[in-house]
Amino acid sequence: MRVLVTGGAGFIGSHIADLLAESGHEPLLLDSFAEQAHGGRVPGYCVRHELVRGSVTDAALLRELLSGVDAVSHQAAVVGHGVSAADAPDYALHNDYGTAVLLAAMYEAGVRKLVLASSMVVYGEGRYHCARDGIVTPAPRIEADLAAGRYDPRCPECGAELESRLVPEDAPVRPRSTYAATKLAQENLATAWAVQTGGSVFALRYHNVYGARMSRDTPYSGVAALFRSALREGKPPRVFEDGGQRRDFVHVTDIALANRLAVETEAGRGESVPLNICSGDPHTIAEMATELARACGGPAPEIVGGARTADVRHVVADPERARWLLGFRARTGFAEGIADFAHAPLRG
Repeated sequence: MRVLVTGGAGFIGSHIADLLAESGHEPLLLDSFAEQAHGGRVPGYCVRHELVRGSVTDAALLRELLSGVDAVSHQAAVVGHGVSAADAPDYALHNDYGTAVLLAAMYEAGVRKLVLASSMVVYGEGRYHCARDGIVTPAPRIEADLAAGRYDPRCPECGAELESRLVPEDAPVRPRSTYAATKLAQENLATAWAVQTGGSVFALRYHNVYGARMSRDTPYSGVAALFRSALREGKPPRVFEDGGQRRDFVHVTDIALANRLAVETEAGRGESVPLNICSGDPHTIAEMATELARACGGPAPEIVGGARTADVRHVVADPERARWLLGFRARTGFAEGIADFAHAPLRG
């Protein structure tokens, strides 16, 4: 299959392109080489592929590139928490308007298969269970609790402590950042496109992705890259709250595998199917920082508190739907992946 990979020179897109090529597919890479992601440079690891410099907001270019394409793996996006709420227009332009332009061009070119990079951030807080009230939406965390070191959210009905549970794909979506709002908008645009065109979509909700080729140290980097940058400077990773925040850390090679499987698997016509893409082996932020410090031979993490009311406490996923529909299981274990990441090349 000939597959257009948008954001194909980026952290995740480049790994997808490599695996598609190794699996006998023909990847075509589109990337704008945004300054915050690449420093404007073309990475050496993607020159083996057919590569076009351009933006998903360029309708004429997309119409040209989509000729002869069988499927699209849409990875291009502005990612991360950014610098401030003033980033909102940039996120909306590249993530949402860009997706709308891509979907329109796919319709015009007769391409009806989309694999969309979504994110676990669409959930906001994860899934919680109260011993008295069952599954509940947690009450917002308050400054007094955070200042006192009480970080876990409480039941909105009885005020009791809650137990974190795995998040299924049909859980309510509650984006809590501009980035999260744009990822949910991408899913909604893709769903409408599938219904209108008879196309098929897998919306892959990535959990905390790490691995080679991450951006080194920017406001758009993941926490793993920020921790590693500190360790390379001989400094301890700074872990907010008490370090007990639970996440699912999934290696980028497993994300690439999920994309390849989604490209090769037929979704229902007129359907957009969200899938959690995760390791199925949750860990705390402190555990990840400790394992990385050990692998790097650096100082132990420093727990610094400093929680913000808008921060998410726990979000870990149920991986069963991706296993059932795609046959996807993560192959890289936590310790193995962190050991690899400790010495992997980063960007920037």
